[in-house]
Amino acid sequence: MSDIYLTLADGFEKLAAGFRALATESTSVGQVPKQKVATAEKQEPQITIEQVRAVLAEKSQEGKTREVKALLMKYDAGKLSSIKAEDYASLLKEAEVL
Repeated sequence: MSDIYLTLADGFEKLAAGFRALATESTSVGQVPKQKVATAEKQEPQITIEQVRAVLAEKSQEGKTREVKALLMKYDAGKLSSIKAEDYASLLKEAEVL
C-alpha cells in the first residue's frame, strides 16, 4: 500500500515542477509562447467525417463502390463511422486518388 502513496507523491512533485516552470515563463498576457506557435503552424486543417463522406459518396456514384469498400476495410472498418478521426486525413487523400 505504501508503494501507491510513493507513486502519488512522485506524481504530485512532477506536477508541481510543471506549474513552477509555467509560472516562471516570461510571457506576458496575450502573447503565445514560441513553442505553441510552432505547433499551431504544423497542424493540418481538421478533416471532418462529412468531408470524407462527400468524397466517398462521389466516388461511389462514379461506379467505384468496390474500391471505396476496400479502402474502408484497409482502415479496419466496414463503414465510415467506425473509422478513427485521426485517420480521416489519410483516408481522404487515398479516396481522392481513386
